[in-house]
Amino acid sequence: MAKRVVTMALTLGIPFCTSVHAFANNISLESMTKDITFLASDELNGRASFTKDIDKAANYISQRFQEIGLVPMKGEKSFLQSFNIINIAPKSLSATINGQAIEDNNIAIASTLEQFNWTTQKDFSTHVIGKEDNMRAVIGSLNQTGGKHLVLINTAHAKLFAGYRGYFARGLNKLQLEHQGAIVMVLTDETNLVSVDVSATTNITKQKLTNVVGVLPGAKKPKEIVLFSGHYDHLGVAPGRAGNEEADVIYNGADDDASGTTAVINLAQYYAKKGDNARSLMFSAFTAEEIGGFGSRYFSQQLNPDNVVAMINIEMIGKPSKFGPGKMWMTGMERSNLGALLNESLISKGAKVHQDPYPEQNLFYRSDNATLARLGVPAHSFSSTQLDKDKHYHHVSDDLASLDLSSMHQVIESLSIATQGLVDGDITPSRVDVSQVKKTGKIY
Repeated sequence: MAKRVVTMALTLGIPFCTSVHAFANNISLESMTKDITFLASDELNGRASFTKDIDKAANYISQRFQEIGLVPMKGEKSFLQSFNIINIAPKSLSATINGQAIEDNNIAIASTLEQFNWTTQKDFSTHVIGKEDNMRAVIGSLNQTGGKHLVLINTAHAKLFAGYRGYFARGLNKLQLEHQGAIVMVLTDETNLVSVDVSATTNITKQKLTNVVGVLPGAKKPKEIVLFSGHYDHLGVAPGRAGNEEADVIYNGADDDASGTTAVINLAQYYAKKGDNARSLMFSAFTAEEIGGFGSRYFSQQLNPDNVVAMINIEMIGKPSKFGPGKMWMTGMERSNLGALLNESLISKGAKVHQDPYPEQNLFYRSDNATLARLGVPAHSFSSTQLDKDKHYHHVSDDLASLDLSSMHQVIESLSIATQGLVDGDITPSRVDVSQVKKTGKIY
């Protein structure tokens, strides 16, 4: 099926599509189709972080930026912006509470410390989560606070505890070890701590990641930056299923987010061909969004965020939205006036950037825009996914056959029109109030 879809995509341009009335001809449908066909192909094995397959994707994007005529970001020798992240994985953990040894499956740890041994209550802060307490809120607050904490969790929270335990067991990823701390969670009905002995060690290693960043320098306002971004990583291959010829084991990530990365490439191509941008345009394909947004975090440290006028982060635009084919929506509409300004450019075309229809999903914080928004940038994600109905999200079925390329093409056309005022330097959105943006955790 995959090969047949690819053939259709290359010969006809639009597999399994809904007809959408085009109101612009800025974006090459052929170019868009070729880009997403490769990025979502089985050849890349799901573009997982730390694999040779994601490097293939990075090299492809880099080559496209070269062909388009972009230049590397200042301070970089190429379009490949490589960096290391630190992985901290639990090695050993034991606990005795009030003289009773705790079973392994009833203890969990999130730690940025190489090792520690707590034997007195002066070594840490103690917290008790009762049957009726909000476990997520308490653990989240401790993460924001940082430091060393022992948390006694009532067994009524066993299911949620198991989720945290599994998550922490995979290890923590950090750009830097800025905060030294640990949260030790014990599933127990004990509420009174008399004696304690907790010991833990971790393995700390470094691993390489790579963003792909290209720049189209501005003619009149070169210091002002408009950032177009999407993440090109995904989930790789389903564990334990490789080698099964009959099973689909590859998380192709066609919508999430080969679609957004394809949009970034093709918007770069469009604006480079025009060649009249007043502001500098930066095009970034971020890595490691799926494992914590480390690509955008590193990127944000390589430039002055005050120079970034706006961030157009493109996330999952491969299918029609609830507002119709070719229609898109934006996260965090209330946090700046960017959406309103973009809509002024679209109104004459009968198009519109809609407000995020899924506020309960907290999507403003679930993509790479959040990193820049925390620094005051009018940074928003643009999407068309019907996340409440999408049966392909984070499944191996998120492949080229699941997309509507006509709808996707129209979304990119809309973005090319909506962002023209930003590119020309005619509109400048209000900044995000950083005091109203949730900060990242200090421990995990």
